[in-house]
Amino acid sequence: MTAANLDRKLVDAFTSGKLDHSGEAALAGQVARLVPTHWMLPNSAAAALSKLTKHLGGPAALEAWLDGHPGRPRLVARSYRLIGLLDRLSDRRAVVTALAEMRAAAGDPPGLRGYLMPATTGETLASLAQQIESILADHPAEDALRLAQANVDLLQRLAPRVQELDPDLSGLDDELAEIRRSLAKTSIQEIGGR
Repeated sequence: MTAANLDRKLVDAFTSGKLDHSGEAALAGQVARLVPTHWMLPNSAAAALSKLTKHLGGPAALEAWLDGHPGRPRLVARSYRLIGLLDRLSDRRAVVTALAEMRAAAGDPPGLRGYLMPATTGETLASLAQQIESILADHPAEDALRLAQANVDLLQRLAPRVQELDPDLSGLDDELAEIRRSLAKTSIQEIGGR
């Protein structure tokens, strides 16, 4: 396997039901390293990832499968739940307003200094999502976990004001609590060196 490829033999064995547990763990590790760079995969890797995703039942099933493997695969799965939320919230007027108000009153949260765009726009949270994805691809897993947790802290801090401005986002607290719990269960020891 190259840095941007999957071991096709592992994919074929998995999709035909012939891969043992250690082989599946190795495949999950490979997939976890590729998913954050999905937009720039060579055709062979994209095709193998597509075959695996289809076999599992779609993107949500791929995330669930990754979550079943400790270390980087689990971190990637749990981080993508947050990335999806950041993308969904990014251009919501209530979120942009609450974030702009918070930044004007208190500045940038310490864990996000250097990550937040200078201006607060509909792209701010999407930019944070892209940065989590980039760190998952190019940095130690511990850095990605810390950034993900800092983003959850930010969203939980914004949630009361966001829900005041947009009652349609009343379930935000529950979704954030679940993401926080899942990230908290992803320990630094579990992902260390993976």
